[in-house]
Amino acid sequence: MWLDTLWFVLYVMIIGGYVILDGFDLGVGMLAPFVARDDREKRILLNSIGPVWDGNEVWLVLGGGALFAAFPLVYASLFSGFYLAMMLVLLVLILRTVAIEFRSQRESPRWRTTWDWFFSISSFAITFLLGVALGNVIQGVPIDQAGNMSVDLIDMLNPYALALGVTAVAMLSLHGGMFLTMKTDDELLGRVTRLVPKLMAVFFALMTVLMVWTLLLDNDIADRYAERRWIGIFPALALVAVLTAWRQIKRGRELSAFLASGTMIGLLLATVAAGLYPVLLPSSTDRDFDLTVHNAASAQPTLEVMTVIAVIGLPFVLLYTAGVYYFFRGRVVLDDESY
Repeated sequence: MWLDTLWFVLYVMIIGGYVILDGFDLGVGMLAPFVARDDREKRILLNSIGPVWDGNEVWLVLGGGALFAAFPLVYASLFSGFYLAMMLVLLVLILRTVAIEFRSQRESPRWRTTWDWFFSISSFAITFLLGVALGNVIQGVPIDQAGNMSVDLIDMLNPYALALGVTAVAMLSLHGGMFLTMKTDDELLGRVTRLVPKLMAVFFALMTVLMVWTLLLDNDIADRYAERRWIGIFPALALVAVLTAWRQIKRGRELSAFLASGTMIGLLLATVAAGLYPVLLPSSTDRDFDLTVHNAASAQPTLEVMTVIAVIGLPFVLLYTAGVYYFFRGRVVLDDESY
């Protein structure tokens, strides 16, 4: 049984890796219309994420694979019930990729402006849709005894899920701003630096409202937060992390601020995971129909093989990721090979 819990923790860590790493890519895309004034500055933003954005998206693929292998019932329910939403996510992921690669292929201002808007809108849409999906999971979704989910896109756009989607946009915009303080300079850096405290204030206000709202929900997750008082250490440390990021930005320590921002995101995801456990996909129809880490997990031999593969493979993934960030550290300098 401990392997079930282990893979729950590993899955949360993989999703956390995606949100933290690809999150700043999405944040850069959402901030681009507000901080970049000319073609050179737009190219700087693209090249700030150029060496890493596609590698960051691999974490999303890894998360989908881990969910399919470790908790196939949850995978089947999610991807059937959220089918239209998932197709929209895939569409905007493709549009974002095409925008990044096509944008600088022609000198035409109209061509570049068009793809700039695709880049920004798709970044916003991905963040918002994933936030809405998480909001629905936290509230619970209509699952029957066989694990089938029946929900349409309109039902997903409920007030709580929309609020979480907006909060996700604010969070990743802030995270993207933290990243840009390390990659930009001159007037562009000044605009980003002035924008970060405003984003922090907006995110803090939205997150406070969302946390109170979550505690007032009439479902098991609110009851677990009341029972497991120790969970409160995660949001408390997240608050410390965001305040640390703000202080480090004021001191000009951009890397420390960015690491603090990533820590904050990880702690907030840990808060959600700790409140859900052992449930992976709560049912709003009947709590006996919840898909948990125990009743939705693969057979133990499967989890054992996956654990061996993870122990061998994850260190290489982490080492490669660290190496890429190390080799492409520093502020962006444009050349003939740049986007």
